[in-house]
Amino acid sequence: MRLKTGILCSMSAALAIGSPGVWAQQAGNAGSGALEEIVVTGIRQSLERAADIKRESLQVVDSIVAEDIGKFPDATTAAALQRVPGIQVTVGSNNEIVGIRIRGLDDILTTLDGRELFSTTGRGFALQDLPAEALARVDVIKSSTANLIEGGLAGVTDLRLQKPFNFNKPTVVAAARANYPDNVDEINPQFGVLATDRWDVGNGEIGALVNVSWYRNDFDRPISFVAERRSLIATPHEVPGVLAPNTFGGLNDYGTYERPQVNAAVQWQATDNLEVYADALYAGYRSEHQSAFIATPFFFPETQLESLEIDESRCFLARVTPDGFNPNEVQLRNPNFPIRTDTLCNMESATFSNVRGLTSTQSREQKVDNYLGGGGVKWSNGATDMQFDLAFQKSKQDLEVFIVDIGKRLNVTIDTDRNEGGVVWHEGNALGTPGGFFLRNGLNQNFQESTGELWQTRFDVSHDLDGAFGFLKSIQAGVRYADRTALFEHAQVNRGAPGGDMSTSLDGLGLPGDFLVRSPGIDRINGGAAFLIPNPDYLRSSAGRDVLRGIYGVAAGDPVYQPERRFDASEETYAAYVQLGYDVAVSDTITVDGVIGVRPTRTERHIEGAGLVSGVVVPRVSDTTDTELLPNASARIDFGNGLQSRLSYSKTMRRPEFTALNPGLSYVVATNPAVINSGSSGNPDLKPQISDSYDATLEYYFGPSMVAVALYYRDLADRVINSANAEVIDGITYNITRPRNVGAAELQGIELSGQTFFDFLPGLWSGFGVFANYTYADTEVKGDDPLAGYELQGVSKNNFTVGLLYEKAGVSGRLVYTQRSRYYDQDTTGLNIVRPIEADRVNDREYIPTALNYVRPGGRLDFSIGYDVTDAIRVDVGGSNILGNEYKSYFDYDWINRDFRYDDTIYTLGVRVRM
Repeated sequence: MRLKTGILCSMSAALAIGSPGVWAQQAGNAGSGALEEIVVTGIRQSLERAADIKRESLQVVDSIVAEDIGKFPDATTAAALQRVPGIQVTVGSNNEIVGIRIRGLDDILTTLDGRELFSTTGRGFALQDLPAEALARVDVIKSSTANLIEGGLAGVTDLRLQKPFNFNKPTVVAAARANYPDNVDEINPQFGVLATDRWDVGNGEIGALVNVSWYRNDFDRPISFVAERRSLIATPHEVPGVLAPNTFGGLNDYGTYERPQVNAAVQWQATDNLEVYADALYAGYRSEHQSAFIATPFFFPETQLESLEIDESRCFLARVTPDGFNPNEVQLRNPNFPIRTDTLCNMESATFSNVRGLTSTQSREQKVDNYLGGGGVKWSNGATDMQFDLAFQKSKQDLEVFIVDIGKRLNVTIDTDRNEGGVVWHEGNALGTPGGFFLRNGLNQNFQESTGELWQTRFDVSHDLDGAFGFLKSIQAGVRYADRTALFEHAQVNRGAPGGDMSTSLDGLGLPGDFLVRSPGIDRINGGAAFLIPNPDYLRSSAGRDVLRGIYGVAAGDPVYQPERRFDASEETYAAYVQLGYDVAVSDTITVDGVIGVRPTRTERHIEGAGLVSGVVVPRVSDTTDTELLPNASARIDFGNGLQSRLSYSKTMRRPEFTALNPGLSYVVATNPAVINSGSSGNPDLKPQISDSYDATLEYYFGPSMVAVALYYRDLADRVINSANAEVIDGITYNITRPRNVGAAELQGIELSGQTFFDFLPGLWSGFGVFANYTYADTEVKGDDPLAGYELQGVSKNNFTVGLLYEKAGVSGRLVYTQRSRYYDQDTTGLNIVRPIEADRVNDREYIPTALNYVRPGGRLDFSIGYDVTDAIRVDVGGSNILGNEYKSYFDYDWINRDFRYDDTIYTLGVRVRM
């Protein structure tokens, strides 16, 4: 029989750790299921298999598997995962879908074939760093058992690569794809090749596999923003009762990135009982990109207000400082600091003259390298299974950011509320017209190097009790040791413009004729007209950087990493587990099986950082130890006739990020007077986050169709969040961002899912099918935290997906729509944004009202259509975000507009050849 790679395209499929009898496979592959790794093709087969896997599982796990060798259902892993019940995602600056959350939490452990996987100094893994073409399957594990690696508070995403023993004959698959992003209007190439074979040798059988992929993407993500609000009472305008933006601006994140990837695996079945294996992965990222800013701040002394329209139906009561902002903690603690109370009404439109216009280039060069290699042995005699696995990972990122601001004076007209965003016009498109530019603000250099390494080894054993102890069917046990290091090096050098802001003309500085180039336009700024910015390629060149360093009076060459911005961490983790499997026949038709286990774990950590005290670097060292006991219990109740239920409890944990634990403090004085001085510090006293997790499901299977409902509840302790607050250091006020444990939070919700094909329809109509899922997520911060009573950051209360499927006569396709409701993605309470306050609390100087940045509801429509030209050749076309969803945000009230981001629409054309 010819084995083929398959798709588990079902967004409602669940895969779990499986029954005790197949536990030996689970030890090395956290998401492995009770069913054999069967390779199938086609949407229908994959949906049927998804239902079988869900039905046989003991845990709540959703799975997606490639539609064909090297072809995932979506362009990226995160894009595919957005359709899984309980998953929510965001769009990154380069238009890739990133930042998945499982049931409201982003504290996710990622494993690769069961091994822990991370990005540089973080705990999690950036899923976009592993191209989807490399994957055979992804399992989203939502409930935990003792044999899983601890660290996934929200769950585990187990990424699964192809292995040679998945195939029983020589196989070569080559794929090519052209991707067309609408924002860029360019065609981008994508290629992949997989080759595998297996051979009989004198002592067993050996299989080998190599999988290589590469793609390049040009991207452009235009953004317009109405910045933080302040009262127009501030100098120079001195107009009371008006809520005005501090700045109106926008930016284009645009450039090019490449993702090379290669993975290889060897399996040797030495005897019927013994398998030896080794595998390796390299996944890279190379990018030259930039942020092209354009902005007009309205509160410089020479700026004049020429006209003003306000909306008196959109007003709120606020506390205001003389400079028009919300008072910070430092000011509130000073009883002599003047604070007034005003009713502020929204500035609907205005015209300003003599504005200090700004364009800026933040040039970036980024390089990421992820390496993982390992091997092990599996032994089985039927009743007893053992596995030993040893692996090493290294993840490194280098990032160079070089920023130059320029500008000129101009006249500006703004409208703060046009179709849920702002619009601005610069008279004569002055910032797009050559001549008259000055140096603005300063030169900023930001160089970072992040490196993480991990040695991990584990030994697992399971034994089938074969009824010797009644209902107890198996015993499983194991140990794991992990040795992790993280090193972060950073240099940040800011130098103000020579002579001060707007004092030095660009003319006469000896800069090349192509120093100014045109950036792509932004629709809401001057109708999308291009504007001039410093040439990002010049800012990335060594020669260009040194010319600019000389102009600003900064030493030539890249800045030396600064000791006060460095941290070096080492961490050893010891874990063990024991787990019992059971199976009980309640009646002739009802059976109950499951597992009960416990996982003790201990972590010993050492972190070295540094801080500045009156300009002197002071080393700071922290040693911490965490010990946790993580129990679990689960049951699957089979009622017969396709009806079953699952119940589970588990305690999960999440260790704090290394950056959050860093005891050092770093800060910087902004060269841009419109930007607040800022800094950051870790908190070595952070506790691990703990969750008591409860799950219950009810599922009904009928033929290839199924419907399911899942209930979940999470009780979280010591949830970590980051927030900024004003702090005075050496007489200067900074907004310092620090992490803290908020005490407690609760999550609860319901997931509904279903799928079916319309077999009862005649002829070609019988190829149609549908799937759908809906998630309701209710979250709340508890305790006395400033956010108590609010939902958790980044969580939408409602999320749904509906899809139309087709497969018949060599044609297959899907049309899928996913939407999420409102959520907030930033807590800006500690910043100086003026915000509403209750009338009875205006004199309470201990009280600072919250200020949150909310994201409006949004949805994405995707499609794909493929045709099998022959058994070996398939062509397909597709599109993502074809309705052009846009990210739109606002502060507190939905009429205080903030960001308007244009997510890209991408069309694809591909061909795949199997030999």
